Amino acid sequence: MKIIFVTSNRGKVLEASDVFVPLGHTVEQFLDGGQLPDFIEPQSDGIEEVTISKMKQALMMVEGEINEETALIVEDAGLFIESLGGFPGPYSSYVEEKIGLDGILRVMEGEGDRRAEFRAVVAFHHLGNTHIFRGVCKGAISLDKRGEGGFGYDPIFVPSASDGRTCAEMTAVEKSSISHRGEALKRLIQFLTPPSM
Repeated sequence: MKIIFVTSNRGKVLEASDVFVPLGHTVEQFLDGGQLPDFIEPQSDGIEEVTISKMKQALMMVEGEINEETALIVEDAGLFIESLGGFPGPYSSYVEEKIGLDGILRVMEGEGDRRAEFRAVVAFHHLGNTHIFRGVCKGAISLDKRGEGGFGYDPIFVPSASDGRTCAEMTAVEKSSISHRGEALKRLIQFLTPPSM
């Protein structure tokens, strides 16, 4: 199956490729007339509503490119920090763009409760139907930025399932095995691979 990932984030496409290519699928990043897709993000407190809105927009963008051998993926994710009441949540990419990781670390300065979690919602469209898959990665905000890998908040997020390293200090395979996006994609794979009789 050819999976078209409608996102402007190349890192998400690479993570999805690590999951799907070994299973015989191909993953391509969608380009709209050679340009990265530009979504109108709805103002919402939940990432699921944002993902569903993005899927509706994506279906209009790729009209004519979908057949039974092609599927569409749209994903949205957010970092939810416990002591900040779930901030930045669905506004994570906007907040990262405006204040950066240093801004988050400044806001968290002196905070004892550093618990946080990443949440991902993946929308998968195939044969005229859209299915939703969710993933969560619990962890904590580090005291400083560490690591060169990954993207987004990876240098300041330490997953509970890790050995104390941030996501940015892990290999792509290590991160994918415990990440929120990896969990959502694993659920999608289970959906695509019914148990054998």
